[in-house]
Amino acid sequence: MKPAIEIRGLQFSYPDGKAALRGVSFSITEGECVGLVGPNGSGKSTLLLHLNGILPEEYPKISNVIICGKQLSRESATDIRRDVGLLFQDPDDQLFCPTVFEDVAFGPQQFGSSEEEVKNAVAKALEQTGLLGSEFRSPHHLSSGEKRRVCLAGVLACDPKVLALDEPTSNLDPRGKRSLIKTLQSISATKIIATHDLEMVVELCSRTILLDQGAIIADGPTQQLLGDEELMLAHG
Repeated sequence: MKPAIEIRGLQFSYPDGKAALRGVSFSITEGECVGLVGPNGSGKSTLLLHLNGILPEEYPKISNVIICGKQLSRESATDIRRDVGLLFQDPDDQLFCPTVFEDVAFGPQQFGSSEEEVKNAVAKALEQTGLLGSEFRSPHHLSSGEKRRVCLAGVLACDPKVLALDEPTSNLDPRGKRSLIKTLQSISATKIIATHDLEMVVELCSRTILLDQGAIIADGPTQQLLGDEELMLAHG
């Protein structure tokens, strides 16, 4: 299998000088579902933001990020953003249109899809996420779980090859969590999931990467890694 994501010695510091990523390297093959765990401030969200070029603000001459065989650059960024669907931790950071339909349609429209293609993509994404019939509701009147599903539908409508999900089950009740996990299980795209929800990681991810203070501490089979109590306690 070809790698869908390749990260090679990735380093990143914020303007205040805080080092968020310290030489991170890993590869994820097509169709793999990988958990990304670690304490708050370990660099999980920062890492995800590098996968479709939101970070860094200026691209280096030689990129450390390769998606589906394409090295991230100013020239490849548009294609890579089509390939990588990013789900933010806070749904309100991702929802900005008056209706669910318009929010879900926004991505395909930006990629130049025809009106008919947009309608079909929205219908398919809403069906996948259990939101058919909600097209004309206001996203800001929805529950936390429904908002998260609208965000996921907006990502799926772009038909990405890679899903990068940041704390997808946060603030969900048990029913909403079960529904989301079931939806993610039905999606064949490559997935990397940053989360504190270890129960979800066990259910979805055959492999887990442990990140702490911007560095990879461990990378291996989920059951083996999460079963190492001493390792887990040492890294929050």
